[in-house]
Amino acid sequence: MLSRLALRALAPAALKSSVALPSLSSGIIHVSRSLHTNQQHLAPVPSLPEKGGKVRHGIIPEEFFQFLYPKTGVTGPYMLATGLTLYLLSKEIYVINHETIIGITVLSVLIYGIKKYGPLVAAFLDKKMDEELASYEDFKTACINRCLEGIEEEKKEQWRLDGRHYLFDAKRNNIAMILEANYRERLLTASREVKKRLDYQVALQNLKRGMERDHMINWVEQSVWKSVTAQQEKENIAKCLLDLKALSSSAQASL
Repeated sequence: MLSRLALRALAPAALKSSVALPSLSSGIIHVSRSLHTNQQHLAPVPSLPEKGGKVRHGIIPEEFFQFLYPKTGVTGPYMLATGLTLYLLSKEIYVINHETIIGITVLSVLIYGIKKYGPLVAAFLDKKMDEELASYEDFKTACINRCLEGIEEEKKEQWRLDGRHYLFDAKRNNIAMILEANYRERLLTASREVKKRLDYQVALQNLKRGMERDHMINWVEQSVWKSVTAQQEKENIAKCLLDLKALSSSAQASL
């Protein structure tokens, strides 16, 4: 509470004029402060300090002494505290009883505990805070890496999308080659079928001519046999026998 009072006392005049601080009473609101009727200030909020300020005697902030030094000197804060205590006790505004002893004892124990175990607790809490910050940093790094991977994948997909016309050209060429191959295959099939039919016609004509030739030969032979009489046949046979004898005699003479 005393540290808050000292900070309020040391607050700059500009801050006091711009933002009205609440009064010391917990249930009373300062008159100059409006209750959620003014427009919110968009000024950046100053960050909280990571470490607390210096204190004296465990509870009194250093700013309180620095505030009184220019006006009262070095011994001013102690004289103010001593005089105020003596005034309260002499006028019996504050009466010392068993609760005062208990309060002093509790306050002494708290100050001792803070002085003794405060650095250890602060180090433990700082370590925990560092671990949490490290985990948050790791999570942020993982999110950033995931986003970067997504960006790279998107760029790769865009690159693939840019090269799709090459794929379409290749598919068109393949389709054209397939159509050309089918066309040539049909031409080959048609030429083979036409050749088969022409070969059939040629074979049919050759067969017809052969049959006509054989028929003509048989007809001529039959006509010749029919024209030859029995007397002519005997004469021809006798002539053939004479020719054979003449050949045999000439052969013997030559031997």
